[in-house]
Amino acid sequence: MADFKVVTADYVKVQISTSKNDLGDVEKRFPKDITILQLKEKLELMTGGSCSTMQLQAFNKDNQLVCNLTNDEALLGSYPIDDGMRIHVVDSFLIRNELDFGDVEKLEISDEQYSQKSNTVRAFLMRNKMGKYNEENQSKKEQQIQEEQDLADKITVGSRCKVTVSSAPTRLGTVMYSGFVDELNGHFVGVKYDEPLGKHNGSIKGKQYFNCEDKYGGFVKPQNVICGEFPEQDYDLNEEI
Repeated sequence: MADFKVVTADYVKVQISTSKNDLGDVEKRFPKDITILQLKEKLELMTGGSCSTMQLQAFNKDNQLVCNLTNDEALLGSYPIDDGMRIHVVDSFLIRNELDFGDVEKLEISDEQYSQKSNTVRAFLMRNKMGKYNEENQSKKEQQIQEEQDLADKITVGSRCKVTVSSAPTRLGTVMYSGFVDELNGHFVGVKYDEPLGKHNGSIKGKQYFNCEDKYGGFVKPQNVICGEFPEQDYDLNEEI
């Protein structure tokens, strides 16, 4: 095995998703010294898929693709994976519509017929009370959504703010938007930063939520935003050195 090193913390807490969205919002904690193959084996138990046909993708909190976890021998910690990110599982063993069947006729069944089968991913998740079939997790998810909405409602557009996100520097800026973001499926605060430390110009996936210069805009969770009297700093980025 090649000598891959863990370059970040010993453990990471991430969201797990699949292309069929059967899991709902599942958060898991993994040691960073496991290989990608070992991670796939753990995900087998969660998804009912096969590690031999599994492909993993890592997305950041803004739902942007960071990297593909393609090297089965590499350690999880050798990839730039941080708390709060999402690992997305694409498995051709589970998802027929991602395979090329050519002219082969596809079997179509109703949702009721699918529910009656015992060897499906849905049946596996229901038996093990995982994902959206875990009432406790669903209750916590609904509570979290309500809490985030309440926090977002209290944040006023135009307020000065400080943004503190794990594994990122503290940033100052101005609130430009606060509310539901369809493309991220949740309540977020749109911030125009004082420095070009953002990711965009106030738009996401083609929809403009607010306007600012490119790389000055970002969307963050309401709990990561503190409003207050934070004077705008004059960084004079055009100053010659």
